[in-house]
This record gives sequence, C-alpha cells and structure tokens, in this order.
Amino acid sequence: MFYDKAKIYVKAGIGGNGVVAFRREKYVPEGGPNGGDGGDGGSVILVGDRGLRTLVDFKYKPHVKAKKGEHGQGKGRHGKNAEDNILKVPLGTIVRDFDTNELIADITEDGQRVVVAKGGRGGRGNARFASAKNKAPSVAERGEPGEEITLFLELKLLADVGLIGMPNAGKSTLISVISAAKPKIADYPFTTLKPNLGVVSVEAGNSFVVADIPGLIEGAHLGAGLGHEFLRHIERTRIFVHVLDMSPAEDKNVVEIFNTINKELVLYNPKLADKKQIIAANKMDVPGAEDNLEILKKEFREQYEIFSISAVAGKGLKPLIGRISQLVEEIEPEPLHTEDEIKVFTEPLDRFIIDREDGIFVVKGKEIERHFAMTDFNNEEGVKRFQRILKAMGVEGALLKEGINYGDLVRIADLEFEFVE
Repeated sequence: MFYDKAKIYVKAGIGGNGVVAFRREKYVPEGGPNGGDGGDGGSVILVGDRGLRTLVDFKYKPHVKAKKGEHGQGKGRHGKNAEDNILKVPLGTIVRDFDTNELIADITEDGQRVVVAKGGRGGRGNARFASAKNKAPSVAERGEPGEEITLFLELKLLADVGLIGMPNAGKSTLISVISAAKPKIADYPFTTLKPNLGVVSVEAGNSFVVADIPGLIEGAHLGAGLGHEFLRHIERTRIFVHVLDMSPAEDKNVVEIFNTINKELVLYNPKLADKKQIIAANKMDVPGAEDNLEILKKEFREQYEIFSISAVAGKGLKPLIGRISQLVEEIEPEPLHTEDEIKVFTEPLDRFIIDREDGIFVVKGKEIERHFAMTDFNNEEGVKRFQRILKAMGVEGALLKEGINYGDLVRIADLEFEFVE
C-alpha cells in the first residue's frame, strides 16, 4: 500500500535533574557544593532519505518519543545527554503543525535534518549556584521538559517529469519501457493504484526521474476517480508529458480528453497551468490512430510539441526521451514554498501574559512555565529562587497593575498559591 500522508505525535526527552551534593573528603576542611548537572533530553529530528518512497513506517508508529537525559550525580559528575530520535522520511516530505497548519519544513535533500521537537536542557546542579555570598547552596534545577507537537506529514514526490492522462492511456506502459519501473499493467481502468517512479537514462550519461500519476478523470480535483489522492505528486515536476490514447473509438474525442485533464490540473492548483507540457500521442500502432493524430495536430500544433509513439511497440520513444531530457536541463526546478512561508521557531515577544479565570490570576507563557517546570518545590531554597525569578521578570509588578490584592489566588501551570507581600 502506498502511504503519502501521516499524522504523528512527537515528544522530545526531558532533561535530567541537577543534584544537590557536597564534598565530604578527609583532610578537606571547607568542603563545598559539587552536585553535577543533568544531561540534555533527546530531540526528535526528521532526516531526508533518498531510499524511502512512502510514509508507511508512521502508520504503525504514530507516537514518537525521545529519551530523557540522565540525572546529575555527586562529585561534579554530569548526567549523560540522551541520544536524539532520528526519523527518516522520503524526499519530498512536507511537514506541518497539525493544529495550526503552519509549514515547518519541506524536506527535499538527502540528509537534510529538521529538529521538530527540541530536547529539554538538563537542570543545573548546586555547584552552579555557588557564589561569594552563598558558598554552600542547597538548590538545584529540575530538567527542562522537552517540546511536543503533533505533525502532519505529506509526501509530494520529487520527480522531474510527470506523466498525466486518462486511465489506460498507456502511462504505465510508457514508464515501464523507458525506465526500470515495473508498474501493474492491464486493460481495465484504474490499473495503477499508486504513483510509480522511474529513472530514465539518456545517451549522454544524464538521467531524469519520471512519475506516473494514476487515476486522472473529470472531477479529479473534487475526489472523483483516484486523481485527488495523487495530484499532489505532480506539483514538483518541471514538465508534464500528456499521454493520449490515439486508438479510434466512436465516442472518443481526443481534443476534449486533453482539455478535460488540463482543466482538472488548473482546478487543483492554478500554478500547474504554467508548467511546460508536451504531448505523447500513444498507441499509434493501432489502425485508425492516424485520424485522431491529425485532429490533435490541427487543434494543438501551434501550442504544444506532439510526439507520435507506441509504448507497447517501442516506437518513437527516442525523440520523445531526447526532448524530455533537453527540457529537464533547460527548466530549473521551482520550490513549492518560499522561505517566508516556513515557520520560524522564536521566543514570543511577551515573556508572560496574565489572564483572569474564575477570579484567579493565571500567569502563562513559555518562559515562565519553563522556570516553573525546572523548580523543585520540595526544596525551600528552590522555592525562594523561583520567587526571585518572578520578581526579576516583572511578574509581581504586572500582577499589581492588574489589580491583584494580597491574599488573592495566583495560578502558574498546575500550582495555585496566595499572593503575599
């Protein structure tokens, strides 16, 4: 089965906790803090892999987590950083935030790495907090939580050339004879149930990648046939080769068929109308095909290059392949997305915000919640340090401006406390 869409939940690892420890050595009269830092949690990283073709791995593993960092230890020993969780994806994978639909990445290069969830920083041990005023601190940080996000992955195949046309026009046969691709071929509609990729080698030693897109019929952009499932895979191609069945039939109008397919492309994405397109008039070995070819040339000779071929008989393929190769060299690939469209992860301008919920003052914000998560509230000195952080960040002053009174309740994350002087 061909899987080109996936929804996955990823969570980076939490950082290890810092530790409170002191030197207890013979002949060392002063001693001192020597609690080590916790290790960083592992990140979740997507990496482009040219050897993959589908997103099937994520069908069976929709939840991905990275490991947490190790806790610090005494004698200044730091915890080990956790390994990153590397997820390989096929080239052409577009990554979006499932909840906001914001574009995070477009993975088009082999080895391209995108950190989609950053691991939490390890907490600092008490050795980090020693100062001239406090030579024996008994406070250490907890590990920072790792980021978590639900992603929507969508594969849009990387191919230089897209074969388009009605079912049974001969697209699968054509790709099978010009490349090493082995698609299913039969004499009934919708034989091809997934896009096929093939590499075509030319005499000069160059090559190009062809994609056979199945199931285009009238109404494809609305979901008719199979086209709506696979139209996304032609968005990256540089040129279209429109394969038309020239064999005679009473109700066949090759001009209408050609226009129908092109209309579906434009309705799906208007930008597709700007792509270079050539016509492969197929099945020319069938008696009576010449009549349809004359009709086609009369209508489109001035607009499109038309190549007479028989994919089954292997006739007329060399001029077609030569022209495709030339066009691939001439036409530069266009990125689907600009850099401006890609989401840039930055700290919010507001370090925190204050809301009122049922009479409670609720303090929210990524930075303040990170400090909260890294505070050990079972440690009195840790609590006092958190209070100093609130004051330094301006939370106390902001609450007073919002009209808080001493004794009112304040909530940060899942902790509620009274506001006192």
